[in-house]
Amino acid sequence: MFTGDQASRRLGIELLEYGDGTAVLRMTVTAAMVNGHGIAHGGYLFLFADTAFACACNGHGPVTVAAGADIDFVASAYEGDVLTATAVERTRFGRSGIYDVSVLRGDEVIAEFRGRSRSIRRTRIKESQQ
Repeated sequence: MFTGDQASRRLGIELLEYGDGTAVLRMTVTAAMVNGHGIAHGGYLFLFADTAFACACNGHGPVTVAAGADIDFVASAYEGDVLTATAVERTRFGRSGIYDVSVLRGDEVIAEFRGRSRSIRRTRIKESQQ
């Protein structure tokens, strides 16, 4: 799934580890990701956490998408910061799941994200991208 994720890959997001219900990703905050206050735009932090969530919830096999998500911004990130997002499955029930993602700069928490997943029966992904 990550191989076909052009949005995330073009931002330089790297998939470091993944498994059933888990994923670890890395991203460096670039000048293009900084807002008018000189800090990382929340939309980029959300996208980064959402990508970790997507990798974790798709580790089981069936195509899974976000049903909803929330994020809490805890500290600011800046240009040049190297961030790590660690996603962990909390529970799966039926076709749904709940995942938590911590976005860190070293040991410092930048954001906490909770995603709710839903497995779907169909996808428009090309067979060559699976």
